[in-house]
Amino acid sequence: MSVALGTIACEMSLKVRFYTVTELVLKLSDAYRLGTLERLVRDLKQLDLLILDEWGYVPVDREGSQLLFRIITTNLEFSKWGGVFTDEQMAAAMIDRLVHHGHLLMFESESYRMTHALMRDTAATETSYRKENQ
Repeated sequence: MSVALGTIACEMSLKVRFYTVTELVLKLSDAYRLGTLERLVRDLKQLDLLILDEWGYVPVDREGSQLLFRIITTNLEFSKWGGVFTDEQMAAAMIDRLVHHGHLLMFESESYRMTHALMRDTAATETSYRKENQ
């Protein structure tokens, strides 16, 4: 869904960037060490749409959490953010900022990937094959 939104935004000539959360945390950390963090944050704020993917798959350390505090997409419910940030207080502050400045899109249907997974089709075919040949 985020890629589709990004594609539409690009077609509308909007400024869009796509990162995995890990990529962005590394980029922010490098900029911090090089003294260019404020320039990077300014450039990110000038975007019309910043898409962050794979939110919640890899825990973010305290430094990464603090760097991400200014910038965020996830399919994790808010109650699980403490585990991602390893700090409940930082998670609460992020949620507060997102609710105030962001747009929350809720999807309550089954995952497209899970519904159309090749492994699921392969497993069903193998199970049917075994039953037929027993």
